[in-house]
Amino acid sequence: MIPSDDPALRAELDAGLHTLGLAPMLAGPLLVYLDLLARWNRTYNLTAIRDPREMVTRHLLDSLAMVPHVAGVPTLADLGTGPGLPGIPLAVALPGLQVTLVESNGKKARFLREAVRTLRLANAEVAESRIEAVERPGAFAAITARALATLSDILAAGGHLPAPGGRLLAMKGLRPDDEIAALPPGWGLVAVHPLRVPGLDAERHLVVVERT
Repeated sequence: MIPSDDPALRAELDAGLHTLGLAPMLAGPLLVYLDLLARWNRTYNLTAIRDPREMVTRHLLDSLAMVPHVAGVPTLADLGTGPGLPGIPLAVALPGLQVTLVESNGKKARFLREAVRTLRLANAEVAESRIEAVERPGAFAAITARALATLSDILAAGGHLPAPGGRLLAMKGLRPDDEIAALPPGWGLVAVHPLRVPGLDAERHLVVVERT
């Protein structure tokens, strides 16, 4: 059974969207994305999570939990996006957000291009590149990364991409106080937002860092 044919999975996604205060109409394109991810994952091993219900919680809803903190941001680079997380769910939920999906792995980049085409995401593009090789300095209002590296490592690779006053929105599990204390010169902490992910019994935080 493909994910979109599973009524229990659809109900779980619907409930999660409701809890996050997001429109129920998002379930349709999100399930198309999940179908595509599950199908490609059987051949290309794009994510270690293979159970579609776990994908709903740990991929879709986890990514969408940061929507309130991205709403109003015009341009976002999703660094080391893998199969498009959080970038593709954010692009689906926020049509006014222009998302650049940065991924150096060729198989994952091919999947990303297929996902953008299938979902007709006019507000998403794929940059098949290492993060530090993306030659668009100052081009983004914000950059994000999900379970990629330490805050310092993310900024070392992608710190050239945010515009003046631009921000890093880093998705983390436990509050990373040691990483915050080790922020490189020129960057300062703005906020740490606890995130509640429906169905996930684990701590999640969004760390907001700004160029000082």
